[in-house]
Amino acid sequence: MSHYVLDFREIGPDQAAAVGGKGVALAELSRIQGISVPTGFCVTTAASQRSLADTSPFDDLLDQLARLEQQDGAAIRTLSAELRRTIEAITVPDEVVTEIRRSLAGLDEQAAYAVRSSATAEDLPTASFAGQQDSYLNIVGAPAILHRVSACWASLFTERAVNYRLRNGFDHRKVKMAVIVQQMVAAQAAGVMFTADPVSSNRKLISIEAGVGLGEALVSGLVSPDRFKVRDGQVVARALTTKTLAIRAMPGGGTREELIEPEAQDRPALTDLQAVRLAQLGRRIEAHFGRPQDIEWCLAEDQFQIVQSRPITTLFPIPETGDQENHVYLSVGHQQMMTDAMKPLGLSFWQLTTPRPMAEAGGRLFVDVSRMLASAASRAGLLDAIGRSDPLFRDALETVLQRGDFVPPLPDGGPGGPPSSPLPAVERLAASETDAAIVEALIAHNQASVAALKREIESKSGSELFDFILEDIQELRRILFDPRSQQVFMTAMDATRWLNEHLQEWLGEKNAADTLTLSVPNNVTSEMGLALLDVADVIRPHAAVVAFLQQVQAESFLDQLSAFEGGRESRAAILAFLEQYGMRCAGEIDITRPRWTERPTTLVPVILTNIKSFSAGESKRRFEQGRQQSEAKEAEILGRLWTMDDGEHKAEQVREKIAQVRTFIGYREYPKYGMVSRYFVYKQALMREAERLVRTKLLGEQQDIFYLSLQELQEFVRTNRVDGQTIQRRKDAFRSYQALTPPRVLTSEGEAINGSYRHSELPAGALVGLPVSGGTVEGRARVILDIANAEIEPGEILVTTYTDPSWTPVFLTIKGLVTEVGGLMTHGAVVAREYGLPAVVGVENATRLIKDGQRIRLHGTDGYIELLP
Repeated sequence: MSHYVLDFREIGPDQAAAVGGKGVALAELSRIQGISVPTGFCVTTAASQRSLADTSPFDDLLDQLARLEQQDGAAIRTLSAELRRTIEAITVPDEVVTEIRRSLAGLDEQAAYAVRSSATAEDLPTASFAGQQDSYLNIVGAPAILHRVSACWASLFTERAVNYRLRNGFDHRKVKMAVIVQQMVAAQAAGVMFTADPVSSNRKLISIEAGVGLGEALVSGLVSPDRFKVRDGQVVARALTTKTLAIRAMPGGGTREELIEPEAQDRPALTDLQAVRLAQLGRRIEAHFGRPQDIEWCLAEDQFQIVQSRPITTLFPIPETGDQENHVYLSVGHQQMMTDAMKPLGLSFWQLTTPRPMAEAGGRLFVDVSRMLASAASRAGLLDAIGRSDPLFRDALETVLQRGDFVPPLPDGGPGGPPSSPLPAVERLAASETDAAIVEALIAHNQASVAALKREIESKSGSELFDFILEDIQELRRILFDPRSQQVFMTAMDATRWLNEHLQEWLGEKNAADTLTLSVPNNVTSEMGLALLDVADVIRPHAAVVAFLQQVQAESFLDQLSAFEGGRESRAAILAFLEQYGMRCAGEIDITRPRWTERPTTLVPVILTNIKSFSAGESKRRFEQGRQQSEAKEAEILGRLWTMDDGEHKAEQVREKIAQVRTFIGYREYPKYGMVSRYFVYKQALMREAERLVRTKLLGEQQDIFYLSLQELQEFVRTNRVDGQTIQRRKDAFRSYQALTPPRVLTSEGEAINGSYRHSELPAGALVGLPVSGGTVEGRARVILDIANAEIEPGEILVTTYTDPSWTPVFLTIKGLVTEVGGLMTHGAVVAREYGLPAVVGVENATRLIKDGQRIRLHGTDGYIELLP
């Protein structure tokens, strides 16, 4: 077998290192019965490595490139250009030239060929690298082909390819280049086919784009394609364009642009029959590769030739069910304000904590609501409940229901009665109930239970530890789903809604409850933000400590504080904060995420901002100011009601509801705090167990346990055996999941639906969301995706994907909040109202549409954002 050139028939599925992703795919395509692939061969990565072996500047330049980061734009541009010039100038070794010429002679040396790049990091299941390297069409003659082979090698270092590798975490040295040499097809039409619709992600819908002549016209954006949608053997949609231009192959080599005759400009590039036939080929290719494909094709003499197939890497996975039924899934992450991918250990803990099993896909959890939607009785309750919290969920579900037959109706009186609701009915407290002792008892019970857990888990290890954790999770579930606990915050939520609805009807007051809930007691999340202000008060007088914190990078910084004047007090203040709140972090529902106690440097920027932006005693001033505003608002509302017809009765009703809200709404944040507190105790014990496994060489590193479920980890500890390949495979999968954005609603056909708002009469260009905290503010947007980078100046408006309790300390500095994810009663909304911050959540693509530093006007009462000049 040749070392430098391989025929398609010689390439196996495990030879990507030699021929790149494209080479392997073409070889596989050529073996599928009924699929026609133009003949050709692959110049292997060994050929490029041999050719570069004696090029001394190459390694030096590559070393320089390896030290750059994505923000080093100018340096990347300079180095990548120099690398390309170096490669194109090399003399291809005789032995490589000989093998390429021999392969050409075995085909037809005078024929025209396409010379195409095939990198080893191309057309992968997790990163396509499509369009990052160069290809050349209609190349005639061995000298021209050899020249283009060198050009393909050089295109490994185009600026766009270098940036793509940096963004996706690929090592420049580990990516090699092979080159495909393939006979040209005199195409009358060409284009691309997606075996899952790239817009809706529907796996049942095939999307075809077709143009006249060679496909280069479509790829380069010179022409707009005809578009066909094919489902179940029928064209269900088409959009035809007027075609004025085509790219054709020239007889002596190369390509040229040609004008299309007027009488042919409106002729479809494909007939419906051809589109259906092409779709059938697409399904055959998809079945062979086992996942949806992005396929390049061309048509010559009414025969389709397939010139490439790669996996579609942007589709969100579908939960596996094992049946052929239609399913509709709701995203748990959108409801929990944590849409990031979770690791397997985190997913398993969440599954064990919740009362019903959930579907998993793409490192996220989903609730299957198909049966609830199928029953008229449960459907109405589901749509009403979820629509009040997040209208986008309701709109997305209604989009599915409008299709008529996707969710077949079930009789409500059928076997087993109507399907159960994910939102079981909860009794409310009496309308006059305002006893704060109810909340205090619930909190005290939770605290005592966590304290007992900490004491008892200390002595547990090995299999006994896992049995203990699994048993204690039942206690966690009892506390989380205690009917009395749910009564408290559901009563408060109902009272809040009642106040907003009735005060708007009676007084024209929009979202009046926002002011009435300022500085409520027992809100553990908002108290946490105020507590960090108190930490700043301790540190502020000590200039040496402040200067030290400004330079901190290592997580061990607390141990060094005592060396400075005031360091002992500062250290004690931070440790006391961590004792009470150190179990929190961004994405805290995933037990594997690093907690503040584990990464205390996360808090340093917020502490420094508090020191800089506020004076001593700010926490007490803030809380007192909110309390007084709430009392003043209550007095004003009651006074206005007294002047109305039946005012005395209305005022009494409102007074009762305000008392309920202020007594009970703060508790809304506590159940999650209790859950996260317990999770951290479990995690600390599991990390001690992981440390033992690392010491005994059974595990590579402690964090490897994050890629096993709790049950798998338990079995590992019992048997001292684990599959390292499984852990690595899950690490790779998690990295790919991180790049995906989960939809609010997902169907079993793969359709990703996010819903839309039905706002009218808004300013042109306004971004629409859900109003969750009233008021209008104007200021500079600070777009932040990671709280670790949260350097916010006072008075800025925070724009981010989502916020959870870990963001609360930042709320003290900002004057408004915009998020892409969220609902009326999610944590960010609750805390924003308590702090009096205007907030709009559920703003699709806010972090992309709003530029960092841009001036915006946030309308928290009406739910939209204006982008200002």
